[in-house]
Amino acid sequence: MKFSISREALLRPLTLVAGVVERRQTLPVLSNVLIQVEGDQVSLTGTDLEVELVGRTVASQVDQAGSATVPARKLMDICKSLPDQSDIQLAVEEGRAVLRSGRSRFTLSTLPVAEFPNIEDADGSQEISVPRGTLKHLIEATSFAMAQQDVRYYLNGMLLEIQSNLLRTVATDGHRLAMCSRPIDVTVSQSQKLIVPRKGILELSRLLDDSDEPVSLTLGSSHVRAHTGDFTFTSKLIDGKFPDYERVVPRNGDKVLIAERAELRQVLSRTAILSNEKYRGVRLYLEENNLKVMANNPEQEEAEENIAVEYNGGSMEVGFNVGYLVDVLTVLNEERVQITLADPNSSALLEEPGGGDALYVVMPMRL
Repeated sequence: MKFSISREALLRPLTLVAGVVERRQTLPVLSNVLIQVEGDQVSLTGTDLEVELVGRTVASQVDQAGSATVPARKLMDICKSLPDQSDIQLAVEEGRAVLRSGRSRFTLSTLPVAEFPNIEDADGSQEISVPRGTLKHLIEATSFAMAQQDVRYYLNGMLLEIQSNLLRTVATDGHRLAMCSRPIDVTVSQSQKLIVPRKGILELSRLLDDSDEPVSLTLGSSHVRAHTGDFTFTSKLIDGKFPDYERVVPRNGDKVLIAERAELRQVLSRTAILSNEKYRGVRLYLEENNLKVMANNPEQEEAEENIAVEYNGGSMEVGFNVGYLVDVLTVLNEERVQITLADPNSSALLEEPGGGDALYVVMPMRL
């Protein structure tokens, strides 16, 4: 293998592919990136056995086709540290990868290409095409609520639900739930539910932009695959049953308040400074056209803030984990937020006033 390529043409796919590669690996070859050269096409593959990403770019000159696996992180760091617009020549010589650029030369170890694992090509049962911006919005609106390392392994990911003309994402960690739906131009014979692992979702989000360009999704029984222009992303699915999220959404709240989103977020963030560091609880005291936010901690320190809200129901006090509320107010992109409550023991429903494409449920805390 021997080819020349500009630094920029190599760096973008390499950076994204290296993001999939884990630093600590059980198999040494998994910390490498697989480089394959065919014609003038250069493809780079990284995997951790759960998620696989293939990035493609074009070489300026190919002297010899072939393939090799080289340490992903080191190759990326070398390319990043070279001057802008520099030309890179990469070749395999006597079992090592040699990278030359200008007056620099780097020799990297390689591992046999045959050892590099390939996520098996599962038969895709269905293929759909979605605008990239739509999928990115759905992921960004809900991904913060995914669990991390929960024993209920099916919560460590995101539910992707595809119905005719509707794509929905749902994430929950058992304390809060985020759900977002967007219309899409797709017809499916029966609705599909896939649970994509957390890492897969975060990597997929990095590949997407806000454009209306399509990303094609191939849905298999154990894998989901996404094709966007120069990238092919594959992720294993979590085999499990996602909770019935419709049951979690409170529908009977009669206390509805509307607040300025940015102002409420600042009030909660300030109050949180004096909340209990472990439980992060704040008390909300609701009265006509006013919301009082209070926090205290074991050192007997207290915070109290008042914010004007649109509300004309009875007064009520309820406690929440302040971090969960701030997370929701961060991803909502409307000026105002509507919060619906029933009583101190039932969950709060947060959404855009009048309802939007996303809704959020936060369970209360006993304080």
